[in-house]
Amino acid sequence: MELKGSTVLVLGGWGLVGSAIIQRLMRYEPARVIVTSLRRDEAEEAVAHLRRQFSLLPDETFVPWWGNIFVRTEWKDLSRNELLSDPERRRALVEDTLGELTEPLLRRQALYDLLMTYQPDAVIDCVNTATAIAYQDVYTTGMQLARELDSGRVPGIADIEQLLASLYIPQLVRHIQILHHSLRDAKVRVYLKVGTSGTGGMGLNIPFTHSEERPSRVLLSKAAVAGAQSLLLFLMARTPDGPIVKEIKPSAAIGWKRIGYGPILRRGNIIERCDMPLEHARRLEGVFQHAEHEGVVSLGIPLESVFIDTGENGIFGRAEFETVTTVGLMEMVTPEEIARVVLDELCGAATGREIVAALDASVMGPTYRAGVLRERAIAMLRTLESQYGNNSIGFELLGPPRLTKLLYEAAILRAVAGSIRTVAEADATDLSRRVDDFITGNAEFRSTVLSVGLPILLSDGRRYVRGTTVLVPSPAAADCAITPENIERWCHDGWLDLRVSNWQNWIERCRRIIERCQHSDGDSSSRAEFTAEYWEHFDTINEGKLAAYILYAEEGGGRAKR
Repeated sequence: MELKGSTVLVLGGWGLVGSAIIQRLMRYEPARVIVTSLRRDEAEEAVAHLRRQFSLLPDETFVPWWGNIFVRTEWKDLSRNELLSDPERRRALVEDTLGELTEPLLRRQALYDLLMTYQPDAVIDCVNTATAIAYQDVYTTGMQLARELDSGRVPGIADIEQLLASLYIPQLVRHIQILHHSLRDAKVRVYLKVGTSGTGGMGLNIPFTHSEERPSRVLLSKAAVAGAQSLLLFLMARTPDGPIVKEIKPSAAIGWKRIGYGPILRRGNIIERCDMPLEHARRLEGVFQHAEHEGVVSLGIPLESVFIDTGENGIFGRAEFETVTTVGLMEMVTPEEIARVVLDELCGAATGREIVAALDASVMGPTYRAGVLRERAIAMLRTLESQYGNNSIGFELLGPPRLTKLLYEAAILRAVAGSIRTVAEADATDLSRRVDDFITGNAEFRSTVLSVGLPILLSDGRRYVRGTTVLVPSPAAADCAITPENIERWCHDGWLDLRVSNWQNWIERCRRIIERCQHSDGDSSSRAEFTAEYWEHFDTINEGKLAAYILYAEEGGGRAKR
């Protein structure tokens, strides 16, 4: 396709991948670029930045558009909660999702209106459709209805309609129907989708999930929706009188947008620091109540830390970022590499990464460039840690809480022991005593752990401290009774465990790491990954490396296809 003088619509143009694509697109001198985002401020911010960067071009080269492309034009600026809480809109949303696709229904959709207004030559779709649909979490809604039925109550109309409006496949099918008709009616020549594999290229053993189960139902639903979408795009590409259809499917963590220091946000809201003084520790008895905040002290200040912004995946701490991008886990691909493939395909080159043409051969895996730049990102994060006197561990925005628990327990070991070798040689009782002293005397560390949502089980095994938010047990969990079995499960899944038995596990783990390296001592081939050199000869503790090792080597969370 000839891009010079063309009109290109970039759905999700404010995002990490979308913005990288626009940067590369401008080399081809398009006449007009429509930049869309869900929120008005994001779209206008992206366009303002582009107009400053390309100041010699007319202002009308870049056009902002904002709103939800999955609903009617009149609803595009409303949140999903606003739609579902209004009975009339909710009923109409169900009809739009499940009813027959009529001409009036098509014409009132925001996506149809957008394409017919600008009639672009090409559409580059960087919206994560699978996430938008699957993270409505039909499982929680469905189980709430089931529990009502079990209790003999008749579910309300609002609950039933909310479930109907959240069904994954009907939403995806309707979106593809609207997309197909909109592209055809607007006479778009090429539609190129930047999709997702749902798990960052990992398998069902992925250790990074958004719930307590592994693999997560919601995460697998995201992968299922992404796979279904790819096949529907394959069918669209075989439909006469339509545009050329392509899909690029990155299959690793995508990073990054920026690195900095400041307040940490969770779902758009600043995480506030909180604490629970140890004298307010609660006894482990009765039923765990998420909303029971007695004894929790709000410190009135935001949680601030060094962070790396990875776009859709959220804000990570340095150790969190190190863990996710470790070789053998999710690893990383850069948005610029994705942009290069997108523009090559748009211009007609055969990159071998296009999934409609070859579903299996098209996924983008980890890259050499990303591996090199990862080291630079980690170095920048460490420099900022030193500058601000801050140890950036993790904020539990990726999941699961177990990862964050492992990272913070490793951080404690680094603080009280300093090295893998020292931990391996330690006595568990003595180590537990030093940990108790550290937690008691380091209110900032304790506050950080509690603020990100991880309770701390004290060394006596009978008391715990917690923050305002608690991630384990899940607020949706049916069983929150404080029983010995649940305590063990919660400590495994996301509570810091200060009991002697847990530190004995860490001691044995460190011993195994050293022993494993001794068995492969002298092997300088590419076969060995976790060598003594990797562990800096056991003279340090790197939280990210330790957590990655546990997830990869102990829990079978590594990727099979690299």
